[in-house]
Amino acid sequence: MRRLPVFFVLDCSESMVGEKLKNMQDGLQLIVQELRSDPHALETVWLSVIAFAGVAKTIAPLTEVPSFYPPKLPLGSGTSLGAALDVLMSAIDKSVVKTTTEQKGDWRPIVYLFTDGRPTDDPAATLARWNSRFGGKITLIVVTLGNEADFALLGRLTENVVKFEERQDGDFTKFIKWITASVLSQSKSVGEGKNADGLPELDESVMELVKTAPPTVDESCVALVGRCQKTKRPYLIKYDREISEIKGEALRIEVPLHQLAGCYPLDEDYFAWSDGRENEQKVNTASLVGAPGCPHCGNATAFAVCGCGKLMCLNGPGPAHCPWCGKDVVFGPSSGSDFDVARGRG
Repeated sequence: MRRLPVFFVLDCSESMVGEKLKNMQDGLQLIVQELRSDPHALETVWLSVIAFAGVAKTIAPLTEVPSFYPPKLPLGSGTSLGAALDVLMSAIDKSVVKTTTEQKGDWRPIVYLFTDGRPTDDPAATLARWNSRFGGKITLIVVTLGNEADFALLGRLTENVVKFEERQDGDFTKFIKWITASVLSQSKSVGEGKNADGLPELDESVMELVKTAPPTVDESCVALVGRCQKTKRPYLIKYDREISEIKGEALRIEVPLHQLAGCYPLDEDYFAWSDGRENEQKVNTASLVGAPGCPHCGNATAFAVCGCGKLMCLNGPGPAHCPWCGKDVVFGPSSGSDFDVARGRG
């Protein structure tokens, strides 16, 4: 009989202490009870549990449903997602039977990865190794408990990133029943001799499928491109991100600011080397500290904005000619008001 391997990779870090960890423990028990009542699952499903905190370990090896008993979940310091993926890949290599010319191997494994926070290790290399070895070959469903997970990073692992939020009593039970239904759906499909890759319909009252996308800008800096009014040559203004604190008697607020790093002359090939996709992200001048002069002609400011939305240099109030759109414009004295300006991707 070909098996359907199901791996639960569970975040057991300090942030899970209390209700979250208890819910996961109870949820595993409920899943096993439901699977034991289904004939397809009894014949095909094998379960394993990998726990991760500061380290990651297999705490229940791949075991058939009738013989599987949920292990006690640990608790530790740290959220080592990279270590968890390493242990998972090793477990798949060792315990999942591969198809050869002589035999049919196990069905496509299913992995449920639960986490409520951001990695405290650097999972980049492990994530790349996972995608090169198992991307498209494993059904991976990432479940985030709340809003604090790194959705952009998790989206690089799988398109199946499901966010769960418990709003009222009984929500977690509904969610566990959805997990069980997805396993049962797969086990029924393999019982009929085929893989089923789709997920059951989400209960949108307690969960949502997160559409993740890579960041469109580098948040560590703000890059702005202008042109010299006199020479029409481009320049780059760079601001580096830093955190400033506003303190009161009973309040401390961290405010992101961007400090001027410099204004640098550019060649026209800058545009040939740039991402040509339209970028609609803007930055407000209130968060930018410092205004440079033009590196080409020495005009007093390189931070004058034409009506076309592009930056140019200026030596003071009065008429000017935009090197971007070619229109004649008139600048009055600065009002000191904040405004938004288009930023580069960084």
